[in-house]
Amino acid sequence: MKKLLLAGGLLSLAAFSLPHPPVNKKHPQATDPNTTAEVPKDNKLVIYQLMTRLFGNKVALNKPYGTIGENGCGKFNDITDKALDEIKALGVSHVWYTGVIEHATMTDYTSAGIPADDADVVKGRAGSPYAIKDYYDVAPDLAMTVKNRMSEYEALIKRTHDHGLKVLMDFIPNHVARSYKSDAKPLSVVDLGATDDKTKAFVPNNNFYYLPGKAFVVPANYNPLGPLKGPREDGKYFEMPAKATGNDVFTNAPSVNDWFETVKLNYGVDYVNGRQTHFEAVPDTWKKMRDILVFWTGKNVDGFRCDMVEMVPVEFWAWVIPELKKVKPGLVFIGEAYNPKEYRTYLEKGHFDFLYDKVGLYDDLRKLMRQEGTTEDITKVWKEESNGFSSHMLRFLENHDEQRIASKDFATDPRRAIPAMAVTATLASGPVMLYFGQEVGEPGHGAEGFSSEDGRTSIFDYWGVPEHQKWLNQGKFDGGKLSPEQKSLRDYYRRLLTVTSTSEAIRKGRFYELQDANNLGKEYNQRHLYTYLRYTDKQRLLIVVNFSADKTYKPVLTIPADAMTAMGLSTKKFYTYTDLLAEGEPRNALNVTLAPLSAHIFEIKSR
Repeated sequence: MKKLLLAGGLLSLAAFSLPHPPVNKKHPQATDPNTTAEVPKDNKLVIYQLMTRLFGNKVALNKPYGTIGENGCGKFNDITDKALDEIKALGVSHVWYTGVIEHATMTDYTSAGIPADDADVVKGRAGSPYAIKDYYDVAPDLAMTVKNRMSEYEALIKRTHDHGLKVLMDFIPNHVARSYKSDAKPLSVVDLGATDDKTKAFVPNNNFYYLPGKAFVVPANYNPLGPLKGPREDGKYFEMPAKATGNDVFTNAPSVNDWFETVKLNYGVDYVNGRQTHFEAVPDTWKKMRDILVFWTGKNVDGFRCDMVEMVPVEFWAWVIPELKKVKPGLVFIGEAYNPKEYRTYLEKGHFDFLYDKVGLYDDLRKLMRQEGTTEDITKVWKEESNGFSSHMLRFLENHDEQRIASKDFATDPRRAIPAMAVTATLASGPVMLYFGQEVGEPGHGAEGFSSEDGRTSIFDYWGVPEHQKWLNQGKFDGGKLSPEQKSLRDYYRRLLTVTSTSEAIRKGRFYELQDANNLGKEYNQRHLYTYLRYTDKQRLLIVVNFSADKTYKPVLTIPADAMTAMGLSTKKFYTYTDLLAEGEPRNALNVTLAPLSAHIFEIKSR
């Protein structure tokens, strides 16, 4: 939940049954500067993230600030057997169902016994899926029959498993909606804040932080629905005493650019007094959040994508993740993290299986796709930033927080993802993620309402996703309305991710960069071309990509003697090279034509 979109501006808000392997304690040093001593782990999850509210929506009206009745909403039941077959056919192993837990919304469900929310503290007509209203319930928007909403989600989990796929869902630990109150919690559960001492700003076992004697003030310039009037909108919201805001803002009057619709949870850190910690006795919030994770684990999910993990003390993760793995050893924990200096801490001490590689490979590939960077940035990632734990970094080019590749704000042409996605998927043996619509070049056009024209697909508004809907084809999930170019792009993703998920060398092979071996070649422009090996004793792959949008290169690629020896190959023998991403006969030499925005994965075999 990195991004929050506000009217008039942009703001930040927002199993694979494997044991947690140890992370190398220091940067592993290799004598050869083109590789590392890191021993790869087979962590190649292929994750398909879908925004549940948007994925199955067939309505194409797309009226700004439209209601659920006008713009429609995807349901759990829209994710059919056919849809899951097609997702699985992409090479996917895990599906991340985003936005499942009940959150604050402007849609009225009082007839179903769900209290209505006040528009003054809701962002977007549909509401942010990261402003949780009840940790023990699912969003009524997603159900065909609201009273059956939990059973419909449970049926989706089972349906997903029946197709050989595993289920990931969100866990939002740092903050909840201002209107938080659990109506669906088990009888034995004491609600968040129910026993808090509200006369004090901080008490170790309080669930929230308070501003005693001060009432909450809605930001004066917040306009929930633009030209329209939101439900109960009057510029006021009664909260006395005011609670601290989700993005660590300890004032009763947060700004419109804060996460003012949320309140921060207290994990025993006294922020006002020098961030003193009170962990001697396990804080009450820790126990309550553990119980929430146990509840959803009991629904047979396979893992959690944990929101903004660095805003919660690492000591909590160090305690709770082992607790959950006692309940279900194969659970996967993925952390949304943005501070490379703390990655090792959250992997080693915090026990996360995987962390986002956004500040690193994503940022560097984004520059290359925009024709702004060089491939030296990729070298820095493997050599420095993730050296020693690359198998634990989740890599992606799109997610719900980031701009669409095909948007005018990012790269415009979705084909610019072809070389970048090859690197994303194959550079290391860690997980790779695809965001729904990415595979057909969804550009994120439109000012959806709360979400402005910013190159993102809104997570705050009811909306149809037009290019994705061409693949959806009114629930047929057959791509019947895609253009030939879109079909070709989707087929590329299918071929790439299938190779990624089935190739031993990519799943657990070592890495060797070939830039130094080729950068003096007449036809090798190392600013645009990037070449490396992934190999095991049983399979050797040569990966080469061209990031240039307009230049074709025809290098004769070189694999140096040291690399051949590392792969267990003789420099005196002859080999064939078969491109696993394209149909064609094996070639006997590495004189290759690298078209603009191209990617090749050559399997090396003896003649």
